[in-house]
Amino acid sequence: MAPAAQFEVAQPPKDAISALSFAPGSSRRLLASSWDKNAYLYEVATGGEDAKLLGSFEHRAPVLDVCFGADENEAFTAGMDHQVKRIDLATGEQTVLSKHSAPVRCVVYSAEHSLVISASWDSTLNVHSTTNPSQQPLTIPLPGKPHALAASPSKLVVAMTARLVHIYDLPALASALASPAGSPAPQPWQQRESSLKFLTRAVACMPNDAGYSTSSIEGRVAVEWFEDSAESQARKYAFKCHRQAAPEEDGGGDIVYPVNALAFHPVHGTFASGGGDGTVALWDAEAKRRMRQYQRFPDSVAALAFSGDGRFLAIGVCPGFETGMEDYSGEGRTKLFIRELGETEAKGKGAK
Repeated sequence: MAPAAQFEVAQPPKDAISALSFAPGSSRRLLASSWDKNAYLYEVATGGEDAKLLGSFEHRAPVLDVCFGADENEAFTAGMDHQVKRIDLATGEQTVLSKHSAPVRCVVYSAEHSLVISASWDSTLNVHSTTNPSQQPLTIPLPGKPHALAASPSKLVVAMTARLVHIYDLPALASALASPAGSPAPQPWQQRESSLKFLTRAVACMPNDAGYSTSSIEGRVAVEWFEDSAESQARKYAFKCHRQAAPEEDGGGDIVYPVNALAFHPVHGTFASGGGDGTVALWDAEAKRRMRQYQRFPDSVAALAFSGDGRFLAIGVCPGFETGMEDYSGEGRTKLFIRELGETEAKGKGAK
């Protein structure tokens, strides 16, 4: 296999990237959602040295999240226009699945249960069936505003304000959606308090369904396991990252950056983090060690995604809101990089 290579996509979104998502399986299609009110569809070339823009899908307002559905021709978006949409990527047709009463921050697709779940700043989850589109979505009230959402094969992790983390059982959500109207809303499988003291910025689930990681605005990442046993909970840990030493003349200490993005490698179970310091690091969750840190990117790392086969890592780069820019614009500074990983680049050493 060829050594690792990295290239910049020629036609990136025109404003800040909010999310990246690769299609399932060995497909090389990549979706990017942007504050420029579009979702973009790319395809990584066979040689792995280029990514062609196949199309863009305009929305009425900034697109805050995007994911693929059952195959490489189906996408779902979450928008500032309060809407959750399905996009047929072959025809460009957009269908509104549901409407929240505030912007929709996140959307995830569960292939195992054929569900699309959206999380809105109106403090609700909407659970949609993809096998029966005419079915009314199930609305679940949340105790706080959601900031991040991730699904494993059997669990849904919702990270909210006030350090609240709710974990739902996906089979229970699927059966609640199928139950008659008027049935009580399903309760979380677990309710936790975040291990991180500051606002959660990202959450990602382990591909082996064992647990998840979260990151905060204060340069930290936590790794936790789903199993509720004392032994399993004793394994959880958190660590500092995406920090730089402050100049001595400024009093020293650390300059702390938000950790904006997390993504687990689908094959090796290691994970990548991206931060406001413009760096991407690879971590071995089992061995509790950093495997590598890549060269600094020109701006804040906003989004990350591994391809379904783990061969590619997509990196969305744009100015971070933490820079204090008065009239924020990512125009001209938004970049999309794709790294083709070496064969063992993301392979962990395993637990110590």
